[in-house]
Amino acid sequence: MMHRPPPHEDFALRETKPHLGGGKVSGDKLTSTYDLVEQMQYLYVRVVKAKELPAKDVTGSLDPYVEVKLGNYKGTTRHFDKKSNPEWNQVFAFSKDRLQASMLEIIVKDKDFMKDDFVGRVQFELNEVPKRVPPDSPLAPQWYRLEDRNGNKVRGEVMLAVWMGTQADEAFPEAWHSDAATVSGTDALANIRSKVYLSPKLWYLRVNVIEAQDLQPSDKGRYPEVYVKAKLGNQVLRTRVSQSRSINPMWNEDLMFVAAEPFEEPLILTVEDRVAPNKDEMLGHCAIQLQSVDRRLDHKPVNTKWHNLERYIIVEGEQKKKDTKFASRIHMRICLEGGYHVLDESTHYSSDLRPTAKQLWKSSIGILELGILSAQGLLPMKTKDGRGTTDAYCVAKYGQKWIRTRTIIDSFMPRWNEQYTWEVFDPCTVITIGVFDNCHLHGGEKNGPARDSKIGKVRIRLSTLETDRVYTHSYPLLVLHPNGVKKMGEIHLAVRFTCSSLLNMMHMYSHPLLPKMHYIHPLTVSQLDSLRHQATLIVSMRLSRAEPPLRKEVVEYMLDVGSHMWSMRRSKANFFRIMGVLSGLIAVGKWFDQICHWKNPITTVLIHILFIILVIYPELILPTIFLYLFMIGVWYYRWRPRHPPHMDTRLSHADSAHPDELDEEFDTFPTSRPTDIVRMRYDRLRSIAGRIQTVVGDLATQGERLQSLLSWRDPRATALFVIFCLVAAIVLYVTPFQVVALLTGFYVLRHPRFRHKLPSVPLNFFRRLPARTDCML
Repeated sequence: MMHRPPPHEDFALRETKPHLGGGKVSGDKLTSTYDLVEQMQYLYVRVVKAKELPAKDVTGSLDPYVEVKLGNYKGTTRHFDKKSNPEWNQVFAFSKDRLQASMLEIIVKDKDFMKDDFVGRVQFELNEVPKRVPPDSPLAPQWYRLEDRNGNKVRGEVMLAVWMGTQADEAFPEAWHSDAATVSGTDALANIRSKVYLSPKLWYLRVNVIEAQDLQPSDKGRYPEVYVKAKLGNQVLRTRVSQSRSINPMWNEDLMFVAAEPFEEPLILTVEDRVAPNKDEMLGHCAIQLQSVDRRLDHKPVNTKWHNLERYIIVEGEQKKKDTKFASRIHMRICLEGGYHVLDESTHYSSDLRPTAKQLWKSSIGILELGILSAQGLLPMKTKDGRGTTDAYCVAKYGQKWIRTRTIIDSFMPRWNEQYTWEVFDPCTVITIGVFDNCHLHGGEKNGPARDSKIGKVRIRLSTLETDRVYTHSYPLLVLHPNGVKKMGEIHLAVRFTCSSLLNMMHMYSHPLLPKMHYIHPLTVSQLDSLRHQATLIVSMRLSRAEPPLRKEVVEYMLDVGSHMWSMRRSKANFFRIMGVLSGLIAVGKWFDQICHWKNPITTVLIHILFIILVIYPELILPTIFLYLFMIGVWYYRWRPRHPPHMDTRLSHADSAHPDELDEEFDTFPTSRPTDIVRMRYDRLRSIAGRIQTVVGDLATQGERLQSLLSWRDPRATALFVIFCLVAAIVLYVTPFQVVALLTGFYVLRHPRFRHKLPSVPLNFFRRLPARTDCML
């Protein structure tokens, strides 16, 4: 194996030993509900309602609100106009680490334009507050009589519940937090709370345009050049011009779109005649609602349908439908493809591989648990009141589920301690965790639309994790800038992958990576690129409409949009990945050359003896090879990786890239160069080189997968392969070599009738092996 220098110390992964779950540990597995995070104690105050509040003016009513005060921290409820029996039902959470007083005050006040009038208060000694730990039922609120400033009872009561709890409390996500006391406004408060989002359900829409009949072009004396234009939302595709230049043209061409549930926009098709180089005439139009479109789960074709084409005329500058007794028609086959997986991520680190149709889903094989503990050493991302500050939050994406932690205000060492779970349907998937700076607080849009700044992200491949083991590591947050790679801080994570059925998970390594429709009716590379671009646009648009929104720049960074663009740095990295894969073969070639040239006579004599034995006894060749591979796998088990992979700056050549190369990488597309000729050539070069870069990266991935067979990077795959080598060594030892060779030849030369389009089991196993792609920056 090629020796690689260790990464820069600041960019290395560090194993940590946090105090998880309050120290409730049972062996290597923890036992409490929030067992992958450190317990954070909070003082919770639930203000439910008040009654019989005294009037403060001649109208006989008041505008009440409640102020919860603890030391220098002060939180307020909303106020009601002219209401003596208000209901708030708001929760306030004060971090125990920042408690500055021993007395909690809940003060009822009257909202006055000139001043806030004191109505009454209730006080609690903190050492008398009860503790509550879920799954205990919520603490029942009680009525408390109000007191004046001297401690005398006054008219009016308030219903309260006060308790000490942790972040596992169900009131935690929607509570007002003391560390966000500087944030004001309903919208700003909504932007700092933790939320769970779901990606929209995406479908591939296949429109097979077959033919049209009885078209009516305006110029009867020429052969029409007819094509069909289809539009779905902002996606527009066209067929080629029909070769049969007549009023009954034929195409038989497929157009592929991405559609998202709920289907809000119809599919609009227009038949147009190209009457001049820049002039098209519409011959007909129809709109199809996607709710009525057939849904296909396999490769069986759906029924075709004829659709009438409507025509429009311009009357007094307005477009109106033309009444016709005889309508043109178009013949199409339209279906929603449920057997494909709609790719919105790169296939190298996809988090979901299931088909769209839920009927085709298999049962889950395990649970992924992620504890987002804290971050350290974050750099200031913006300036407030003349000093640098950072309002950090995390986003994690796996499958269709996105999570967003709460925003920690003005802290370079935020502590989230939030835990989330996902169902796992395939171990060969990747979870992505990103850290961002919230720029939508404190009036962040005064100088134009604010964008949340990226701080860094981490990718973890599940197949590289041992089951039922808790991984606690501090990951460096690395971002590439035009002036080089920069460490933005570290994020502290706890990860556990729990397997519900080891046999089912091992069986997954023999399945195709993607649903079978990708192999029976494969899509072209250009189609997949275009469809992935449309899918990311739809996902970012839908998530940006949530409340609080998961903004477009965040979604695009998590989905790695733009990673396919040309980069000299990436091309160099992929080239050296290939060299790393080939270095073993080169070393064997050099060693064999030394054998041939008798550099070491004793070794050469031993090789001659071994060669004579294998020629006399050819049945020992394959058992020896498999036994040798088995022994290598067992030998390497002692040095198997004990830490998950992370971003590698040396592998990515991010720490040695030339500034001019980085300037080219961060250049816009199309380029911002001033000269038109340079722009044309530059764009053409980058487009071609981007495809070459992808091919080179794929070659490197295949070679690295071959290396990972015995590296124990994926412990299950290596275990399967090692066991297979041992069984193969035994079987091939007891089976005559001539029989094995004969069966192998018959299998390779088998008739096409005995072949099928799905990949073979060895190929499926090989495609599921991990590569160094996850470590690429």
